[in-house]
Amino acid sequence: MIVSIDVDAQKTFSPLCPNELPVVEGDTIVAELNAQAALADLRVMTKDAHSPAAKWLVADAADMLKPTGLPEADVTWVSHAIVGSRGYELLDGLPSAKEYDYCVWKGVDPEFHPYGACFHDIGEKLSTGLLEWLRSKGAEIIIVGGLATDYCVKTTVLQLLKGGGWKVVVNAAACRGIAPETVETAWNEMIDAGAVVLENADAISDYIKNQ
Repeated sequence: MIVSIDVDAQKTFSPLCPNELPVVEGDTIVAELNAQAALADLRVMTKDAHSPAAKWLVADAADMLKPTGLPEADVTWVSHAIVGSRGYELLDGLPSAKEYDYCVWKGVDPEFHPYGACFHDIGEKLSTGLLEWLRSKGAEIIIVGGLATDYCVKTTVLQLLKGGGWKVVVNAAACRGIAPETVETAWNEMIDAGAVVLENADAISDYIKNQ
């Protein structure tokens, strides 16, 4: 069983929403996400889904990435992925939420700002049900792409690697990151933890054929 996961492929993390958390070329990954999904039996969507009253919000980007003092939101962020806003929407060309086989909405609680798709909390005690669902489906290979490489993609991949006996393959062409230095660190962390990082969906197709 092969499962494809679209991690936070939302307009908030793209140049389409320049006042939120735009990732360079974040809006260019749709074709690769769809290509990797074509290799899979099941498709998962994850989305940031934040409150306008979130406790970690700051108005100025200069005040981002500062400690919040909250147990489940480590640092401050500007407003992004507010439920009902344009930034909350999936990138154009992706399926609607109801067309996915499983969906995870992250960070709904105003005091929570998780990064990974497998747990609602930073302490990784409150499951989103994704790991359990993957086990129930007999997942053997999980293909991951999305935004951003150095935050939610990385954390999701690391959680998946700890959570089951499946192989986790990351589609580099379906990922974009925030900063070159943190992206490089993220790739190294994922590879060191056991992830298989491949260039694109074509390379993943070849990989699957050889399994």
